[in-house]
Amino acid sequence: MTGFFSRLLRRLALAATAGLLLAGGSAHAQNGYTQTRYPIVLVHGLFGFDSALGVDYFYGIPDSLRQSGAKVYVAQVSAANSTEVRGEQLLAQVKTILAITGASKVNLVGHSHGGPTTRYVAGVAPQLVASVTSIGGVNKGSRVADILRGVAPAGSVSETVANAAAKALVGLINLTSGGSGLPQMPTAALDSLTTAGLAHFNRRFPQALPSGCGSGAELVNGVRYYSWTGTKPLTNVLDASDGLLSVMSLTFGEANDGLVSACSSRLGKHLGDYRQNHLDEVNQLLGLRDWFSTDPVTLYRQHANRLKLLGL
Repeated sequence: MTGFFSRLLRRLALAATAGLLLAGGSAHAQNGYTQTRYPIVLVHGLFGFDSALGVDYFYGIPDSLRQSGAKVYVAQVSAANSTEVRGEQLLAQVKTILAITGASKVNLVGHSHGGPTTRYVAGVAPQLVASVTSIGGVNKGSRVADILRGVAPAGSVSETVANAAAKALVGLINLTSGGSGLPQMPTAALDSLTTAGLAHFNRRFPQALPSGCGSGAELVNGVRYYSWTGTKPLTNVLDASDGLLSVMSLTFGEANDGLVSACSSRLGKHLGDYRQNHLDEVNQLLGLRDWFSTDPVTLYRQHANRLKLLGL
């Protein structure tokens, strides 16, 4: 009997040791899971910011990526301005990041208006960009922007009122995020996001755009292009923003995230449509989302690992 217990204890000890080794190996692998070759630069959308009152625009995403090895930078471009103005601001920040890190390229990840903004940089300086990822990107225009421009045509009183309100909102964003030194022009932002505005932009920067609603080219001029989006405006009844997004979604007549149609979001290799709305795509508001759908943070982590495995 003594021999039996001795053998049993040895087996338990071996099993425990094996478990610890496996756990250690898993933890070690996890530490480098998001460790891309080139820095990741996150780019916010319209009325966005890097961090306001301690809350990240990409809520919980930069820290999660950094914890597993990624070098992550969050750009701050004009909260409301044209794609070209925002693009030039981002290009300047990319050059600074490259100088600081010694890297030769960056991986750009843009949400909403951040999609065309990152595309601008890849279009004018492809040698500095390893990849562009558009999340809920307004790549072919937004029906919501079209409607707003229709009710507030250029030079009208309604445009003046809307512009003043937008500038007040931008002022509040700048006050809480430290972006007060950046030029703001809400009407220019609105024009950039209309179907006509994006059609004009796309004639100059057609890289990786699909002809229809599928995927476009994954590799163009040495830059890899990816996208994903949400297609469910109402995802969590506790999220105060879901109601407004749900109302705006009714203007589309096709799959959308409340602000951008699924087809408009397509760029390069499309990685999927998810049960998320436009704010869920950046894990807002404060992580409230469809609890039965993929965690937005997980999507960013998986994509960073995808880029890592590609040597990016």
